[in-house]
Amino acid sequence: MIVTTKKLFEAAYGKYAIGAYNVNNLEQIMGLFRGNIDSQAPFIIQISKGARAYTDKIMLEGLIRSADQVFPKAIFAVHLDHGDEASCYDCIDSGFYSSVMIDASAEPFEKNVEITKRVVEAAHKKNIVVEAELGQLGGVEEHVKVDEANAKLTDPDQAKKFVELTGCDSLACAIGTSHGAFKFTGSQGLHFDVLSEIQKRLPGFPLVMHGSSSVPQEEVARINAAGGNLKGAKGVDADQFLQAAKLGVTKINIDTDGRLVWTRVHREYFRDHPENFDLRPIGKEFMAEYAKFIAAKNVKLGSAGQLEAVRKYLG
Repeated sequence: MIVTTKKLFEAAYGKYAIGAYNVNNLEQIMGLFRGNIDSQAPFIIQISKGARAYTDKIMLEGLIRSADQVFPKAIFAVHLDHGDEASCYDCIDSGFYSSVMIDASAEPFEKNVEITKRVVEAAHKKNIVVEAELGQLGGVEEHVKVDEANAKLTDPDQAKKFVELTGCDSLACAIGTSHGAFKFTGSQGLHFDVLSEIQKRLPGFPLVMHGSSSVPQEEVARINAAGGNLKGAKGVDADQFLQAAKLGVTKINIDTDGRLVWTRVHREYFRDHPENFDLRPIGKEFMAEYAKFIAAKNVKLGSAGQLEAVRKYLG
């Protein structure tokens, strides 16, 4: 069942965070739904600009609609991740998305407000909720590239003003996380002091943490042992997710970790089965491994076991 992120955030606020997972293909979608059903967790399925262009946006949307039928007990939102103004309007007009993110964080504050406000007005006319971003995360995620030196933490006072001026429904804050597999390679770290100050100024308002993959070192080691070259990859400590949730973070984005699972499974499989030329055995193995990864991540987020409570909240 597709719902709005607004309802999920209301149910979760201050208690746990909702996992927001990026998908690109059939195998990821199947593993994602299985993992959330296995762990009894609500979730957010994220589609980026790159994912929409990978095959065709209609193809990806069709896979998600089919998964909704295959897993009728699932409760989830469909969200555009890191959209520009044009892609936001396209998703709003599609009638499929329940949530969009407008990322104008690279613009000056006034321009960010101007763009975000336009998207909010268009989305709210169709009962679609909007995530915006203030501050800039370092790292690389598809078309989003920010050097660590240019990363900017979210200013708490600006955050309050931004929400008041734009009417956005949730806010992605820069608190020291970064995109990609190579987080915290320099002076970066999580700034819970900044997050706490933002929550004080926006009590009860849903906050979002991007760039939150934990980059498990076991995954990295196995990838490297199977021929990979991910030296120095390091991510967010997943044990800090609940601390963030208590400070108003209701949505935590996880993309890189899923890519690491895909890479590890495929590298090890072809190393161990060089004779194979059938995509199905490795696809089945990945779906099972990805489902286990999702279920374990939901435990860290605190969303595992919350599905029926959310169902009752939705009425």
